[in-house]
Amino acid sequence: MDHTIVHFEIAADQPERAAQFYRDLFGWEISKWEGSADQREGFEYWTVRTVPTDEKGMPTRPGVNGGLMRRMFPGQAPVNYIVVENVDDYVRRAQKLGAKLMMEKTPVPSMGWFAQLTDPEGNVFAVWETDSNAGQAAAAASGESRNAGR
Repeated sequence: MDHTIVHFEIAADQPERAAQFYRDLFGWEISKWEGSADQREGFEYWTVRTVPTDEKGMPTRPGVNGGLMRRMFPGQAPVNYIVVENVDDYVRRAQKLGAKLMMEKTPVPSMGWFAQLTDPEGNVFAVWETDSNAGQAAAAASGESRNAGR
């Protein structure tokens, strides 16, 4: 497997303004993602298409698509996501090499898993594992608990 950048995220104080800037400058297709019902309250995310995609959302020619989000803390830098075979394995490997875990393994339902780390120089990056079953057990469990009281 090539361990290449498969996604990027740009943080912005005013995501609408940033989206318009990148649309006007590069012609990128940027749209607010409605997400699913289980998303955290108040979480805003825009999908950024720099190249066309197929029906599965995968680029149809060389290029990387990404996202745009409301800045969560001062100085939040862009983050590149690198595809790996297994998030858990690469988090352990990175930590042995001096990385620090910032965000534990997290599902993106029906898409995959990611974790965010800082390298020994303090740069933020993420590892990404594609898995169409990601988050489904947790979603099923929360659905069962909601239905238990009925």
